[in-house]
Formats: sequence, structure tokens, C-alpha cells
Amino acid sequence: MQLTDHVELLRGVGPQRAAQLKKLGILTLEDLLSHYPRGYLDLSDPQPIVKAPFFQTCAIRARVEHKYNGIRLASGRTLFKVLAADDTGGIELRFFNAKFTVEQLKVGEEYLFYGKAEGTLTSAVMTAPLVYPVGRYPAFQPIYSLTSGLSNKALSNLIQQALGLGVVPEERIPPQIRERYCLEGIETAIHAIHRPSCLEQAKEARRRFQFEELFTLAVGIGLLHSRTHHKQSVPLFPHSLEPFYKALPFQLTQGQLNAIQELTLDMQKPEPANRLVQGDVGSGKTMVAAAGAYFAFLSQAQTAFMAPTELLATQHYQGLSKLLGGLGMRVALLTGSTPAAQKRAIRQGLAEGSIDLCIGTHALLSQGVEFQNLALVITDEQHRFGVAQRAALQAKGRCPHALVMSATPIPRTLALMIYGELDISVIHELPPNRHPVLTYKISSGKRERAFGFIKKHLDEGFQAYIVCPLVEEGEEPSPMRAASQYAQELSARHFAGYRVGLLHGKMKASLKEETMSKFQSGEIQLLISTTVVEVGVDVPNAVIILIENAERFGLSQLHQLRGRVGRGQAQSYCLLLSDTRNPDTLERLQMMCSTNDGFAIAEYDLKTRGPGNFLGQEQHGLPKFRIADLTTDVALLTQAQEAAGQLLAQDPTLEFPEHSALRRACEKMMETVGQRPN
Repeated sequence: MQLTDHVELLRGVGPQRAAQLKKLGILTLEDLLSHYPRGYLDLSDPQPIVKAPFFQTCAIRARVEHKYNGIRLASGRTLFKVLAADDTGGIELRFFNAKFTVEQLKVGEEYLFYGKAEGTLTSAVMTAPLVYPVGRYPAFQPIYSLTSGLSNKALSNLIQQALGLGVVPEERIPPQIRERYCLEGIETAIHAIHRPSCLEQAKEARRRFQFEELFTLAVGIGLLHSRTHHKQSVPLFPHSLEPFYKALPFQLTQGQLNAIQELTLDMQKPEPANRLVQGDVGSGKTMVAAAGAYFAFLSQAQTAFMAPTELLATQHYQGLSKLLGGLGMRVALLTGSTPAAQKRAIRQGLAEGSIDLCIGTHALLSQGVEFQNLALVITDEQHRFGVAQRAALQAKGRCPHALVMSATPIPRTLALMIYGELDISVIHELPPNRHPVLTYKISSGKRERAFGFIKKHLDEGFQAYIVCPLVEEGEEPSPMRAASQYAQELSARHFAGYRVGLLHGKMKASLKEETMSKFQSGEIQLLISTTVVEVGVDVPNAVIILIENAERFGLSQLHQLRGRVGRGQAQSYCLLLSDTRNPDTLERLQMMCSTNDGFAIAEYDLKTRGPGNFLGQEQHGLPKFRIADLTTDVALLTQAQEAAGQLLAQDPTLEFPEHSALRRACEKMMETVGQRPN
């Protein structure tokens, strides 16, 4: 058999079992062997019954003394009780709907039972324990991630069957790197991780495979980076940006100036610029984009600026068309709701070169949108776009320069892994005269006081947001606030006489734009919204944001929402309303109250939630790791990046025959993020 053979070739794998395995991403023998245990049951040291710790999982070795007849319960389940004992005492074992398991137990014989003991000092009980015949179980039982209908025992048996065939995944880590970092060979490691004789052996095997995943990713990203820098772009000419700076009604921060300088220097090189500008909410990344577009314009070249929503695209258009239009640039807006006749005119203008900057949504990717001389591609809120979408926009030019922006602060180590093919600029400071937003966690008992606080500020001429987790009631069976009904309630009762507006993602684009326009002009005083306002909405006069059911949001999302206020010179406030008593959730909310530093919040969020939840793997294009963890394996990640750099210095394109297996692994991993090294 070969690694590429389908799992249906194994005994006991028919169409139904194959479908279950497919849900776990297991199609081939290699997939099966690479489905690593998520942990192990320690069966090496069974406890005497009298010493079995209550409310903790443990193993006990006991003989079956008596089996009772099944009892039919009101719930419809059948309860089977078994009395077991050793020399120190007895324990009652309870099984639900497990007639076959109980029938296999023989009175007078010893078994190993693994489960959670509970009860009193005089009587112990273990419910639904795992059962192993004495002498016929491994000391450390691997525990795997499962799916409905597939037991750990069944999956473990299939993996043992595959191991018995002698097929082993290809070795991807060169011998000199294995030796340098004290890593086991693939054959030793694959058996040790699935059949460890001790926990230390399992630990070493896990370290080897964690390193392999991180090393493969680091090499793959290195190949992407190398590929980008081997492309030829049209370098732009050096120009002074003094007219741009003079047109601004404010002074840029040093962070903004540094990012602009780094970008424009990149754009003068023969290979395409690929730069990520990362900055906290309100740090002024859009001005970096505007400077880049103006710099391209000075060389008679075009810029495409893609935003994730029509709301944000429209806002960028309103701000940049005024600023850049005054400098002679012709700016257009292209979204899904742009009228057909206007779309045709914009497409013609782009093809003829009469439009210098086109701001839009995914509509920029549509067929028929062609540029005469596209030199710069900007994507805002990069975490909302996949790598493939960014590549599709870049394909509309001849290797244009690329600027991607993100207001989701990502720790630098993680940013290098996700955006490894990009150079990174970070804007740390906020514009001058901005006050830190004061954040408070309140319970629903203080909602009326919060409303009074909001009214006081509305009466003073300011504006406010109230954010709800749902659009309409009934979306989820819970007491969560829904924006539609809440807006009606607030405008009729608590905020009667005030101008209340509603904004959510299910509204038509034209209505969303009209509502946001009214809020920006001050016609709407209080905006009841869902998280559609999370990204980019800029209303300096809004000074309070109240977030209902704050426990429902991740920290980074709460920080993004908080960034909707504090954009002017007045003191602003964020009120986190939650009745949660969960200590972990309370700690998260307290973190929000204690700092406005988005990077500190991101570090905390990443550690507590992990990269998958923190980023959203599909949105960020982060590969799905089988065993590595970017939050806990930082030291290993550093070693893997170091090893990747050393290897690529010797073999920049992995052309050496001994690196062919690693190259195939890199190609497979990079395909999951939408790109493939070539």
C-alpha cells in the first residue's frame, strides 16, 4: 500500500465510515497517520479504589463482583449497574444504553476502568467509564478528535492498522536540521506519537511534528516572499509629496510619515512593493493609502482601493475624493449598487486612463473592470479578504505595487507568519489631541443610568451608538438584544423626542448609505446598530458607544467597536453592558476597561482564544495546523523560522532532490492560503 491510497482499502472502512473520516479531513492513509492525538489517557498507574480522587478522571483496576439487570428510566434510557471491587473497597459502575459493554464483562475477572469517581466517603460511583481488559491495553491511550458516529476506539484501531502496514510519511526535515534541533526521524516519531511507551516519548514526537508544521509554513512563506521579489514591476519616479502634505488640514504623526516613506521608496524599486500597514483603530492608515495613490498619480499611473463593505468604500470615497480631487486627481466609486450606466462610464474611464483612483468593493474584481496603467493596489481591512481576492485584483495590472491595511492589531510574530510575503509598517501613535476612550463594564441594572448619561451628551450636541449582537429577535433562542426591535423600543420610550436611527447588515445598500449619511451629518443623534459599524465608520461627533451583551464579542471586536468613538477632540466613553458571571469572560471585559492599547488586547486575545478564533482561519488564510499552535509554540516557531532561513539560503527554490518532499509539503500548505510557490 501507498500513503496516497484511500482509507477504504483498510479493513472495516466502508462508505459510511469513509464519510465519517472525511468530516475529519481524512481521505488517504497519510491523512490518517497525520491525524495526531490531542492527548493521552494515562493508564500506567491504576489507583486503589479507596484512593481514587473524587471528581477527577483516573484509572482503577478492579474485578467485577456483580451485574444488575437494566433499569428503564423515565428519559427513555436504560441504566445498567455493575459492582466492582479490589482489596481496598468497592465501587458502583453505571452505564447508560450500554448493554453490549456490560454483557462483555465477566464476573470474577479484572478490568481497568477509566473515568471520574464521585460519591461519598462510604460509597463511590463511576459513571460511563472506559473499559480495558487487564494486560490488553497500552499504558498511554491516545485520544483523538472525533466526529459523530466515530468512536475513539474505532479510529485508534484504524490508525494501528495503518501503522502495521509499514507505510510512513515522507521525511520533510533535512537530516542536518533534525540533528541541529534534536528532532526524531519520521518513522520513529510517527510510531511514538500514536503508540508511546511513556509520556516523554509522546512529548518528543509531538515536538518533532509541531516543528515540521511551523518549518513547512516558514519555508513556504519564504518561497512566496522570494517569488514576489523576483517579479518585475514598473518602478515609479521619485516625486515630492509636499503638495499632498500642504493639502491636509492636520499634521501627520511620525508613524504615518515613516509608513509613507517606506511605501514610496518600495514603489521606486523594480520589483513590486508588498507592504502591510498595521495600526490601531484611528491611527490614520487611510492617509498612508492616500499618499501612495497620489505618488502613483504623479507618475501618470492608476490606483485601485478595495474596501470590504459599501459603507466603508463610500466613506473612503467621500473623504479622499475631496482631498485628492483638490490635487487634480480623478476619483471614482464602484460598488455593487452603482447604477449600470455609471458602472459603464467608470469601466470606460479606467480602461482609457481618465480615472486615477477607483475606490470600491468586490465589484472591482468583476469581469470587465480593466485598468490602462494600474500601478498600486490597496486593500483595506486585509483580514476581510482572502489572499486569492487580493491576487485577483493585482492581476488586473502588470505586477502592480500592493499596500494592504489592517486595523486588527496582530502580534508581530503572528503577522510575519500570516503576511510573511509582505513587508510590515506599524503605526503606533494616534493623531494629536485624541483622548483615550474611558471604558466601563456595567450590568443591566444600570442601563437606565447609562441611558441618562447618553441623553445628557445628546442634549449637549454630541451623538452616540448602541450596538446589539443580533439584527432581529428569533435569530438565536436567547435573551440577547436585537437591533430592529430595540430601535423601536428606544425611540418610543427611553429616547422619545430624540432622532434615533437603525443600521444593520440586512438593509439595502442605499438605505445603509442614507442612514450613515444622516448620522454623519448629525440628522440622526443615536444610532442603533449591529457590528456593521465595527470597521472604519468615522463620525468624530460620536462620543459614546454602549455595547449590549458585550460578553458575546471577542476582545478584538470590542476594541474595533470602541474605535468608533474617540475620533474627535471631546472625551469619549465605551460602556460594556453584560450580566455574565463567568470568571473568564469577566476577566476579558476587565482587560478592555484597563487599556486602550490594541496590541496589548490582541496579545491577550490571542493567548486566551488561540489563532483560529482570534483571526478566523478562512478570513486570514491562516493554514489549519494539525498539531502546532502559534500561541504556545513561540520558541519552536523562532527555531523553525531560523531553520527555514538557513535552508533557503542554500537552496532558494528547493530544487535539490533531497528537498523534494519538503517542496511538495510547502505547495500543499500554501494551497490552503490561496497561493502556491512556483
